Amino acid sequence: MASQGSNRRQLGPFSVAPLGYGAMRLAGENVFGPPKDRREAVALLREAVERGVDHIDTAQYYGPDIVNELIHEALYPYPPELVIVSKVGAGRDARAGIFAADSPTELRRGIEDNLRTLRIDTLPVVNLRLMRTSGPDAYFDDQLTAMMSARDEGLIASIGLSNITLDHLLHALASTDIACVQNAFHLLNRLSQPVLDECTRRGIAFVPFAPLGSGETGATSVLAAPRVVRVAARLGCTAAQLVLAWTLGVAPNVLLIPGSSSRDHLRENLAAADLHLDPDAGAELASVRTG
Repeated sequence: MASQGSNRRQLGPFSVAPLGYGAMRLAGENVFGPPKDRREAVALLREAVERGVDHIDTAQYYGPDIVNELIHEALYPYPPELVIVSKVGAGRDARAGIFAADSPTELRRGIEDNLRTLRIDTLPVVNLRLMRTSGPDAYFDDQLTAMMSARDEGLIASIGLSNITLDHLLHALASTDIACVQNAFHLLNRLSQPVLDECTRRGIAFVPFAPLGSGETGATSVLAAPRVVRVAARLGCTAAQLVLAWTLGVAPNVLLIPGSSSRDHLRENLAAADLHLDPDAGAELASVRTG
């Protein structure tokens, strides 16, 4: 049942299919608490891997714990080719709020919590997600040091960054290799284009989070943009498939991790890997207004 063919892209030292899976939506509402249907969540994860997904994005604070525990229940013992990417830097309160948990001590604890809930000895990639708006500073240096220490001790294999500026990326690269960058990026939001361009130049994987938007409606909805709707109808695909295919074509180092809580949506998303945009479609989408 595996798909996505022989098309592979680099994620640090790992080779993965261009379309992975973002597991965030497996948790309950607001990414908090258990899913409505645990059996469906487990079945979805298993089908994703059967269909060629070998890159799963998660975090211990999804749930918390719950999404990682679902991944373990569904997929352990993990296939040798599966690259599980997690993130640290945030925590959750009892009301589903999110807060920064990004001191060196908290980052180390976050890595250990991921290892515990996934029941794994080494995480292939862990992203340091920045929750603060300041540029590179001594605090960022301390965070990087904590991540490098965890890597040197074998707790993680590679370091990624999330929610960063170009200055953060260049500053980090002066000290360490970076496997991937996760930033917001989609057809209507290309503010991270400079970060993407630098990642492309250096061969660093760029992994847009919320590649289909974050549930926006109206004028800010990616999937309801008039040109997207028109081109999708002409090509006989869904708006989601069109947007995912466009994003994969932006650069050869782009990897996608669209999320879904249903197997039907999973199948729809994965089919985007086989969608090829003709020149007219590419030109029309290039003219979509961006922010």
